[in-house]
Amino acid sequence: MPKAHIPVLKENKPKKRASRKIIAILLLLFIAILVILFFRSPVSQVTEIQFTGSTFSSREQLLQASGLKEGSQYFGVSPSEVEQRLLKITSIQKAVVDKQFPGKINVRIEEYPTVAYELGEGGRLEAILANGSKLAVNSIGIAVEKPILTKWSPSDPNKAELCKVLGKIPSELTSDISEIIPSPTASFPDRIKMYTRSRFVVITAVSLLSDKIEYLNQVIETAEPGTITMLEADTYTPFEPPADADPDENDTTHGR
Repeated sequence: MPKAHIPVLKENKPKKRASRKIIAILLLLFIAILVILFFRSPVSQVTEIQFTGSTFSSREQLLQASGLKEGSQYFGVSPSEVEQRLLKITSIQKAVVDKQFPGKINVRIEEYPTVAYELGEGGRLEAILANGSKLAVNSIGIAVEKPILTKWSPSDPNKAELCKVLGKIPSELTSDISEIIPSPTASFPDRIKMYTRSRFVVITAVSLLSDKIEYLNQVIETAEPGTITMLEADTYTPFEPPADADPDENDTTHGR
């Protein structure tokens, strides 16, 4: 009789693939639990907000404009978005947001400089910034070396341009100017008249001020009080000529 073949029983081998899947699922669950715990912990939250360089806006105003809030998610704060929100405040020229883990946010503010002052409604003194915006000076103080703008129409485009020009000129070159008023002519629609603390009267134009300001300071430093005209030609006429001066030399013209 032929021998019957008895099938060999296979050994039960562990299902490696199933084990790996279980391990992977457990690992993902563990990571998910850690993530949930992390985002619920104070470590993931904004714990400190600092603003530096702000003179015109209060901390409350900056917080409201920026959308920053202590206790909010640290990783949910977008520096570029916060910077763009802050730029909507008219006095802010630049904002830089620096995030420092864990939970600290530093915001550096750069504001437009104050270039002049003006009497607003009700006789209230207002600061005029280089971008032409105005702010009440009650809480920010007064820079005594800045000029006062008088008799200017709010809609005068030359006023806004004057503010830009003053913002680009170093403060030491404009510190002697006490008042600026519009004085337009057909030839120079942006003509202005300036009064200085050293008792000079200066006639020039907004478009020429940047180029003429150094000459103005040279005359003020070396001459007696008088009228300085800085238009197509630069002239200086003293108010009271010296007793021993030649009358024909009272008016001095400097071609430029």
